Amino acid sequence: MNQKQFKRRPSLAIYPGSFDPITYGHLDIVARAGRLFDRIIIAVSHASVKQPMFSVEDRMDLIRESLRESNLNKGIEVDSFQGLLADYAKKKSCFVVIRGIRFISDFEYELQMALTNRHLYPDMETVYLMPDEKHIYLSSTIVKEIAGLGQTPAKFVPRCVARALRSLRAVI
Repeated sequence: MNQKQFKRRPSLAIYPGSFDPITYGHLDIVARAGRLFDRIIIAVSHASVKQPMFSVEDRMDLIRESLRESNLNKGIEVDSFQGLLADYAKKKSCFVVIRGIRFISDFEYELQMALTNRHLYPDMETVYLMPDEKHIYLSSTIVKEIAGLGQTPAKFVPRCVARALRSLRAVI
């Protein structure tokens, strides 16, 4: 561990994910991270194991609009990346990654990813944040399932995302 890193509070953190789509749970993590870091990069991954509902560009636009709706846009940048998170973090000269954890099952996967990233970029640390309990059950997968079955999950996503889901459903 590089002891020089801990002489002052890190000012930059990356919050990576697919954000397909962004939910109130994601925004809660952004708000919590904003209390710890001066700048946050929400980094939308091009790689996804699942078939994304929205393009990377659409996800980035929805994130920006959601941040404005939630008054969370101060000190937050939205970007995308391809390839390894460790390589992206090095390129951004960032050594802190934010990850949201809801359940113990999330932790098992996240621990594996954090340890792998530590081997790829030893200076990078992963900080786990839990959302407010009212968002603990919420995931993009659940939101997509609700939308796919004909309902608009307006209670779980910002207005702009609910509109985008309705528009997408009208096209399908």
